[in-house]
Parts: sequence; structure tokens; C-alpha cells
Amino acid sequence: MRFSHSLDRLDVDFDDDHSVANAGLVLPATLAAHLGIERVANEVIDLVGRPGYFLPGAKVMTLVHAAIAGANCIDDANILRTGASERVLGHRVLAPSTLGTFLRSFSFGHVRQLDKLSEIVLTRAWAAGAGPKAAPMTIDVDSTVCQVHGKQKQGAAYGYTHVLGYHPLLATRADTGETLHTRMRKGSAHTARGAHRFVTELVGRVRRAGACGQLTLRGDSGFWSGDVMQACRKLDVRFSLTIRQNQSVRTVISAIAEDQWVDIEYPDGGRAQVAETTYGGNRFIVRRTRLVGAQAELFPDWRHHGLVTDRIGSMLELEADHRRHAVVELAIRDLKEGSGLQHCPSGNFSANAAWLVLAGLAHNLIRWVLHLGLGRPAPAVAKTVRMRLISVPGRLTSSARQQQLALPTKWPWRRDFITALAALRRIPLHS
Repeated sequence: MRFSHSLDRLDVDFDDDHSVANAGLVLPATLAAHLGIERVANEVIDLVGRPGYFLPGAKVMTLVHAAIAGANCIDDANILRTGASERVLGHRVLAPSTLGTFLRSFSFGHVRQLDKLSEIVLTRAWAAGAGPKAAPMTIDVDSTVCQVHGKQKQGAAYGYTHVLGYHPLLATRADTGETLHTRMRKGSAHTARGAHRFVTELVGRVRRAGACGQLTLRGDSGFWSGDVMQACRKLDVRFSLTIRQNQSVRTVISAIAEDQWVDIEYPDGGRAQVAETTYGGNRFIVRRTRLVGAQAELFPDWRHHGLVTDRIGSMLELEADHRRHAVVELAIRDLKEGSGLQHCPSGNFSANAAWLVLAGLAHNLIRWVLHLGLGRPAPAVAKTVRMRLISVPGRLTSSARQQQLALPTKWPWRRDFITALAALRRIPLHS
């Protein structure tokens, strides 16, 4: 078919009151309605006496759905007010100015109320089929730097990365990428600051949410401390923590006999070996790597990477599993690029702390749409989910008092969309 007309002659008008931007938001909106998120938010968030106290549930859902749609700042929530978009969300959509007032009304205690909301929602989603139940679960903990620009951001500071921003703690579920707990901190906070309290709160949350199997905590060297390991032992949680290379650690490594090192697979041009000893009464597993061949002249010495653990299993299996801790970076990437955490929108620290919790909720809803809707619990890339299921355009019409959401023909992921929507509608409604 030949097109005889030119795009320069194509008329463009923004005059369709029935069009729906991001019509695929009906999927997370359906899930949110069945989990009762708006109602729970109205019950647990108490802002009476502060500006923006009215309709906290609708404001929470507006911010969460905006993040799912790709919003990186409060003004981006305007995407939900276009055409008939509000009518596929199941709640009132508030203006960005109102949302900003709402976030600035938060204190530390109100952020903790949001934490309670996220725990209740996690519990309900896991009860609906997304939880680990009695199966073992591995939790990855890490910190990240949320870069900001300008000197007016309360609590923003330069940390070890020499980047101006915040330095929050995050915990994610290794097999699904779900966010299990978050805590906003000042940019100058050391990685270990508050880590043992964070771990204690984290374990309590997942236990109350329904995880009754063996828990394993994996973390980098920022979480290596006696307090964190003591908290894990007290809570019957296995741990696997990267260890920092101080003088006593180097002394222990140097005492390992050469015949104790076992070769493992490594990319061409390099060599890797693993050995085991003890340090501080814990199993100490060390991996050493170096280049071979002509390039070895540049880095002729071994580089050592150690971990301490109280887990049961072979040295090689535990070392390989610990390296899989890197999957936490995929969840952090999606939080920043797929759920709104790329930007901390307010100059108020508590408002940004609330934004972090809501970004985590949006992050989880994306994953639960796949897990509960399509039975795919593996970690997902939020950008892919948004392109295939969320950003589909639509048009809302009515006939015989029945509303109909018309979506494009030949949409490549039509079957997944219909399957997910039907499955999410079968989840019991929470009153």
C-alpha cells in the first residue's frame, strides 16, 4: 500500500475526551483495588491537623500509578488526568500541587505509617500467591546513592561516592526482585549506619507477611559488622556477607596453604581459585583472581574477595551463590528507572522518604502483575513491562450502560494482557 499523503498535511488535535493514556494501568489498578490499598492508606495514614490530610488513599494511589507510568517528578502525575485516564484507575486523581502539599506534610512518624501500609500490602499480595510460604527465601540488602542537584535538598550531602544526594538502605527478594523494606538516610550516612536495626525490622516484616521458611541474608562489605551478624543469629537468619580487606583479614588469607586453593571457571584470559578457612569464629571463604598471559604483566598479583557465612553447604556452592547478590543492582536500577526513584522531587527530607516508600510499592505492583497475573515470579525489567502492558493506548466508550476499554488491534502482547487481567480479577477483594 502506498501512502499518497504527506505527514505535513496530517491534522493533529487534542480533543478526544474518551482517550486513555497508558490504558494498561488498568492491570496494576485492578490489583491495587483487590488488595485494598486505597482503603488501607486511608486507615493507617493520619495527617489530621496538617495540610493535605484529606483523601490520603487517593493521593497515595495517584503517586503510585504515576510512578508505574514512568513519572520521575510530581508534575508528571498530570499524565493520569488526560482524557478518560482517571476512569480506568478506580480512584480520584489529584493535581500535582495537591500531591506536593501531601508529601510535604509527612514527618518521620508519617513515613513509618507508609511503611506499615507497604507491609500490609506485601502480606496481602503474598497471601494471594506471590509469597514464598514455607520455601527458603534469600534477601539481598544494599545501599544506593540517589543523586540530587542543587543545595536546597534537606539531608542531601556528599558521601563516599563524592556525589551529592541521599544514601538509602534497600532490601529485595532475590528470586523476584520485590522490594521488602526501605529506609531513607542522609547522603553522608555510612553504609553501616542503622544496618542492624534495618535488618531486625526487615526480618520482622517478612515473617509477619507470611515467610515461614529459612531466611538467608546476603550483603556487601558495608553490612559486615558484629551487630548485623548478631541480629541474624538472634532471629535465626543465615548470613553471607562480603568482608573488608583490613590487616587481620589479609593475614588470615596469606596463611592459606597453596594446596587448599581450588580452581573455578573464569573468563578466558584470567584465572580464579577458591579456598576456605575461618575468621572471627565464622566460615571464611576467599576467592582470588588474576590475569594470565601477556596482560598478566599489568596485574601480576592475586586479588582477593572474601565472605563470612554461617550457612551450611559446600565452599564452591556458597561462593557462587554469594556472587549472585549482584541481582540487587537490577532491582535498584528498576527502582530508579522504572518506579520513580531516579529523582527525589522535594526539598523536604521526609517528603523524599515517603517518595521512596511509594516508589517501592509501585516497583512491587509491577512485579505482582506478572507474578499473580501471568505466573512469572522471575525478576522483571520494568521498562519492558511498561512498554508491553502499561503504555498501550486506549479509548473508553459506553454502550447500554456498559463501559468498554477499546485497545489497538494487532497489539503483540494482547494475549498476556487479557490473561493477566482475568487472573487479577480472580484475587479475592479486601474490604
